[in-house]
Amino acid sequence: MAVEEGSAIELRRRKMPKSSEDKESAKEEKIDDILVPERPPKYVLFQRFAKIFIGCLAAVTSGMMYALYLSAYHERKFWFSNRQELEREITFQGDSAIYYSYYKDMLKAPSFERGVYELTHNNKTISLKTINAVQQMSLYPELIASVLYQATGSNEIIEPVYFYIGIVFGLQGIYVTALFVTSWLMSGTWLAGMLTVAWFVINRVDTTRIEYSIPLRENWALPYFACQVAALTGYLKSNLNTYGERFCYLLMSASTYMFMMMWEYSHYLLFLQAVSLFLLDSFSLKQSNKVHEVYKIYIFSLFLGYLLQFENSALLVSPLLSLVVALMLVKHLQINVKKGTFIAKIIKVINFYLVWTLTVTFTVIMKTFVPHKENGHMLKFLEVKLGINMTNGESLKETVTLEDGQIGERPEIIYHVIHTILLGSFAMIIEGLKYLWTPYVCMLAAFGVCSPELWTTLFKWLRLRNVHPVLLALTLSMAVPTIIGLSLWKEFFPRLMTELTELQEFYDPDTVELMTWIKRQAPVAAVFAGSPQLMGAIKLCTGWMVTSLPLYSDDDLLKRNENIYQIYSKRSAEDIYKILTSYKANYLIVEDAICNEVGTVRGCRVKDLLDIANGHRGEREREGGEEQEASTPICALTRQAQGFKPATSAFQVNALSTVPPQVVCEEGDKLTYSKYGRFCHEVKINYSPYVNYFTRVYWNRSYFVYKINTVISFQS
Repeated sequence: MAVEEGSAIELRRRKMPKSSEDKESAKEEKIDDILVPERPPKYVLFQRFAKIFIGCLAAVTSGMMYALYLSAYHERKFWFSNRQELEREITFQGDSAIYYSYYKDMLKAPSFERGVYELTHNNKTISLKTINAVQQMSLYPELIASVLYQATGSNEIIEPVYFYIGIVFGLQGIYVTALFVTSWLMSGTWLAGMLTVAWFVINRVDTTRIEYSIPLRENWALPYFACQVAALTGYLKSNLNTYGERFCYLLMSASTYMFMMMWEYSHYLLFLQAVSLFLLDSFSLKQSNKVHEVYKIYIFSLFLGYLLQFENSALLVSPLLSLVVALMLVKHLQINVKKGTFIAKIIKVINFYLVWTLTVTFTVIMKTFVPHKENGHMLKFLEVKLGINMTNGESLKETVTLEDGQIGERPEIIYHVIHTILLGSFAMIIEGLKYLWTPYVCMLAAFGVCSPELWTTLFKWLRLRNVHPVLLALTLSMAVPTIIGLSLWKEFFPRLMTELTELQEFYDPDTVELMTWIKRQAPVAAVFAGSPQLMGAIKLCTGWMVTSLPLYSDDDLLKRNENIYQIYSKRSAEDIYKILTSYKANYLIVEDAICNEVGTVRGCRVKDLLDIANGHRGEREREGGEEQEASTPICALTRQAQGFKPATSAFQVNALSTVPPQVVCEEGDKLTYSKYGRFCHEVKINYSPYVNYFTRVYWNRSYFVYKINTVISFQS
C-alpha cells in the first residue's frame, strides 16, 4: 500500500503546473530540439558549392565550345570568309534563302517600322500576290536579329551574314547547355551532362539540321524548347524549394512563349508534351497541381501568340488548345472518392475517356467556327503515314532517398520516359522527326548510366546480397560514364579534329553565273518561273520577283508550285505557256538536275510524281536488251476521290520530314501514254511549236533560261 500511495503522489506531482523556470527551460529545450535544425558542416556546404560551380562551368563551357565548333566547321566547309557576297548567299538553299533575304530587306529599310510594314504588305516577292511574310513564314527571328544588329552597333564591326549565323550558332550552344542541365537535374551528377553533350555531337547528323540549313525555323526554336524542358524537369522535382519553383516557372513560361513564336509547328511538339504530362498526372502522383500550372502556361502562350501573330487561327484550332481545355474542364469535374478503391479506378477510366472525347469535340467545334487554312498539309501528311508504375493512390514520400531504390517515383523521370517514347513512336512513322527525338535519347542514356538511383533500383530488383547495392551503385555511376567518356574521346575526338582541319570547298559556278546574268541582263520588272527552291535563291541573290516560293502553309502557293512544276511533265507547249502567262512570268528556268534526275528509288522522282498525277505512263527504259515500263511509283500521296489530281502538292517538302514526297497507285488506276514529250526535253530542241512560245536567251551546264514570248509567231 505504501508503494502504491507513493506512486500516486508522484503521479499527482507530474500533473501539477510547472514553475516559470521549468517552463522557460522546457521552451528553450523545445526550440533547440525542433525549431532550429542542425546546420550542415562547413565542408558539406563547400562540397555542394564546388559541385554546383563545376557543373555550371562545364555546362556553359560545353555550350560555348559547341557553338565555336559549328562556326569553325561552317567556315571550313564553305570557305566562307574567302567568298564574295553572292557566293555566300548561294549556300543558303531553298526556304533558308527566303528567310535570309527578308533579314537583308529589314536591314535595308529606312526604319524598323517601315521594314515591318513592307514585310506584312509584301507585293514585291511573288507575282500577282500580296502576302504577310511575317505571319506566313514566321519571320520573328529575322525581325529580332535585324533589331539587335542595328541596336548594338554591330553594323560597324561585323558583316550582316556573320551576325545572323552567329546568333543561330549561339542558340545551338544554348541548346546543348540546356540538354546538359536537364541530364544533370535527372541524374544528380554533371557527368551525365558531359556524356549527353558528347553523344549529341557524335550523332550530329541525327540531332540537328544546322549544317546545311542554318536559317531553318527549328534551328531558332528548338533551343528554347530545350530550355523549357530543363525548366520543366526542375519544376517537377519533389524536393524543390519555393524560390527554385518560381524560377523554373518563370523560365518555363518565357521559353514556351518564345518557342511558339519562333516556329509555326511548335504547338504540335507542345501537344506531345501535354499528352506526356497528362499521362504523368494519370499516375496519381503528387505533382498534379504543378502539371495543371503548366497547362495554364500553354493557354497563356497560345492566346498571346494568337494576338501577336496577327490573329493566327492555326493556334486556335491546334490540338494543344483542345487538349488543355479538356484537361482543365475534367479537373473541375473530378469527384472526390477515396483513393485506391474500385470506384476510384472506374472514375479514373471515365476521366481518361472524357479528356480524349472533349479534345476531339473541341477540335471539331473550333475548326467549324474558326476559319483556318494553315498547317492543313501536316494533318494530311500524318493521315497518309498512319493510314490513319502505378501507385494505387498511395502518396509519395516527400523525398526519395538513394537507399529506397525507387526511381519510378520521381515525376520528372516518368515524364521524360513518356515524352521520349512518344517522340520515338512518331520518329518511326516520320523519319524527319528523328532529329527531334535523338537528343532526348542521348539525354536519357546518359542519365541511365550516371544515375546512382537507377543502379540501386536495378540491384534491388536483382536482389544482390554479397555487395551493398548503394555502394555498388555509387561506384558504377562514376566508373561506367568515365569508361564510356574515355572510349568516346579516343574514337571520335580525332574525327572531329579532322573535320576542322580539312578545308572543303563549296563549288557551284553554274548558279553563280546564272545569278550574275539575271542581275546584269534581265529587266528589273522581270518575273521568273522555275522550281520553288531555285526561286528562293533568285529572290535572295537578285531581288527579282518570282512566281512561287518554297512555302507550304499557303494553299495558293502550293497550287502554284504544282502548276509551275508542270514544265517537267508531258504537257504541250501551249499548256505550259498558258500556265506561265497566268502568273505573269517573263522568264522560265529549266534545271537539268530535275529534268534528267536519276533517282535511286524509281517512282519518287519529280517527273514520276508528275506523270502519275497527270495519269501518264513513265518513259520506257531498256534493261537487258528489252524495253520495260518504268516501275510503278512506290511512294504515297493522298488523292481526291475523282480523277487523279493530288489533294496536296506532289512536290511539297514537309518542314518536319526529309522524306521525298510520295504517290500511291491503287488497283484500278489506268495510266495512258501522253502524245506529248516531256516539256523540259522538247523545249531544248528548238523546233515548232516550242520556239513559237519560248526563246532561249541563256544557258550553261545546269540551267536553261527561256524568255516567254509576248507575241506568238507560229512557224512551220
